[in-house]
Amino acid sequence: MGAQLRVYKRRIQAVTATKKITKAMEMIAASRIVKAQRKVAASLPYATELTRAVTAVATGSTTKHPLTTEAEAPARAAVLLLTSDRGLAGGYSSNAIKAAERLRERLGAEGKEVDTYIVGRKGVAYYGFRERTVAESWTGFTDNPSYADAKAIAAPLIEAITKDSAEGGVDELHIVFTEFVSMMTQNAIEGRMLPLSLDQVAEENGTKGEILPLFDFEPSAEDVLDALLPRYVESRIYNALLQAAASEHAARRRAMKSATDNAGDLIKSLSRLANAARQAEITQEISEIVGGASALADATAGSDK
Repeated sequence: MGAQLRVYKRRIQAVTATKKITKAMEMIAASRIVKAQRKVAASLPYATELTRAVTAVATGSTTKHPLTTEAEAPARAAVLLLTSDRGLAGGYSSNAIKAAERLRERLGAEGKEVDTYIVGRKGVAYYGFRERTVAESWTGFTDNPSYADAKAIAAPLIEAITKDSAEGGVDELHIVFTEFVSMMTQNAIEGRMLPLSLDQVAEENGTKGEILPLFDFEPSAEDVLDALLPRYVESRIYNALLQAAASEHAARRRAMKSATDNAGDLIKSLSRLANAARQAEITQEISEIVGGASALADATAGSDK
C-alpha cells in the first residue's frame, strides 16, 4: 500500500510541474496576442492606400499587365501556405493545412498543376513526411514576422507569376492563412492574390462603386504597375503573416489554458486517490495493531491458566 501512495505522490509532483509550465506559456501567449493585434492594425492604413493606388492605375488605363490580366487557359497555380514553427497551439496548423489540401483538390479538379510554397516548420514537416515536392519554404519567424520576411516570400512568387507557364511560371497565386477574428475565433481561409480581381479588391476594401480620381501616368501605366503590384503582394503577404501570428498566439493561449485546467483536474483526482490510499494504509495499520494486541491478550490469558 505504501508503494502505491508513493506512485500517486510522484505523479502529482510531475503534473504540478507540467501545470506550472503550461500556465507560464498561456500567460506569454496572452501577452503576445496584444502586440500582434497592434501590428495588424498598424499595417492596415498602408495596405488600404496601396490598394487604392493599384486599383486606380489598373482601372484608369488600358494596359494589359501580367499581374492584372487573366490567362486564357490557366494551367498552373502557386499556393502559399502559412503554418507555425512551433506546436502546442491546438489545431492551428492542421486547420490551415486542411484548407490548403481542399484548395489543391479544387485547383486539380480544374486541371491546374499546383506549386506549393510553405511558411512554418509544421507545414514543411507535413509535406516532407509525405514526400511531396515544395517549391520553396521559409521558417523561423512565424510568431513574430517582419516586413523583410514578407518581401523575401513575395520575391519568388512574383517572379513565378511574371514568367510564362512554359518556362516554369504560374498563372495564379493563392494564399492560405489563419484569419484572426477574435481571441476565441480564428478561421483558416484561402484567397486568390493574383491575377488581381479589381471588383473583389474594391469590395474587400469598401471602395466598390466609389469614383476614383483620374491620373496621368509617367513614364507609363505599365511601369507604374510594375512598381506598385509587387508592393501590393508584399503588403498582402505581410498582413496575412501578422494575422497568422496573432491567430497562432491565440490558439496557443487557448490550448495552454485547456492543458492547465486539465492538469488541475488531474491533480485533484490523483489527490483523492492518494488520500484514499493513505486512509487504507492507516486502516490496515490500525487493524494490524488491534489484531496483534488481541493475539497478545489471548496468549497472555492462556499462559495465566
